[in-house]
Amino acid sequence: MSSHSDAIKFAYWVPNVSGGLVISNIEQRTGWDIDYNRKLAQIAEANGFDYALSQIRFTAGYGADNQHESVSFSHALLAATTTLKVIAAILPGPWNPALAAKQIATINHLTNGRVSVNVVSGWFRGEFANRGELWLDHDERYRRSEEFIRALRGIWTEDSFTLKGDFYRFTNYSMKPKPIEPLPEIFQGGSSRAARDMASRVSDWYFTNGNTPEEIRKQVDDIRTKAKANGHKVRIGVNAFAIARESEQEARAVLDEIIAKANPEAVQGFADQVKNAGKASPEGEGNWAKSSLEDLVQYNDGFCSNLIGTPEQIAERILKLKDAGADLILLGFLHFQEEVEFFGKRVITLVRELEAARDRELVAAE
Repeated sequence: MSSHSDAIKFAYWVPNVSGGLVISNIEQRTGWDIDYNRKLAQIAEANGFDYALSQIRFTAGYGADNQHESVSFSHALLAATTTLKVIAAILPGPWNPALAAKQIATINHLTNGRVSVNVVSGWFRGEFANRGELWLDHDERYRRSEEFIRALRGIWTEDSFTLKGDFYRFTNYSMKPKPIEPLPEIFQGGSSRAARDMASRVSDWYFTNGNTPEEIRKQVDDIRTKAKANGHKVRIGVNAFAIARESEQEARAVLDEIIAKANPEAVQGFADQVKNAGKASPEGEGNWAKSSLEDLVQYNDGFCSNLIGTPEQIAERILKLKDAGADLILLGFLHFQEEVEFFGKRVITLVRELEAARDRELVAAE
């Protein structure tokens, strides 16, 4: 890839939580056990995926009856691969920054720097209550997450790290060994003002829920303008649920079946919980704030990115998301192993060809 175009990255959701990626009674040939996931990671690595993102869930809910812990599961996937990067989800509250910094630094050494973190600010109030964990208001959760990230970076880069924060306090704390360079990347999610503002100050990557290129562009412009003012750079990941089939009709029929077989009780339960996310922000905007019940059948509004159709249609739509400012597409699938392979061979290959063609045009125009 020439210097004219940074290749868009591809990631997939690790199904370390049972129930797949849609709240539907449709058949999902997706396993949540380690054997299935090791093979899936190897398939993804062999077919052009750059990252895998493990999920953090402490208790059952919305079809997710079983959950493997994210950091240890991520390490197992890293041990089964050689180039794939794995992003371990971490939740401030259960994790103290000192524990997270030490865990991730060790895995960083064990895997030649392939581990990253996704700092989740929390939407599932029910599981906080079940564990007797303090639940903070929306913007306070992001304030805590920002302090958490500042603590992680400080511990990883400074000797005698000191932080006198509202949530975390460190005095002359030194952790060794430090991670090998470059430091583990720090991802975060969100779409609210507090999430965007936090990303513009401290995060390497910002994940947003699925959306149209027009709506993605608005978020990108806001974040990048604020980041530039802060002397900071942040890259953007967009969630999408991909249904790639030989014909658009076939792909749309799969989407219709997913929605027709949705579990209404579980979808409504999820809808009730995510009121603690974007709708709870002071401005009433953010993740899930405007989601319909049909959107919520896929946890992170993945249908809204419209990667549903033939490989050619999907590749073109990915380039439109890239033009809107997306640097990475985070993907969910119905049947992970076979669809990750199909997507890599048929869609990622096509995206790379289209990117290369664009680069040649740029060079020719100079």
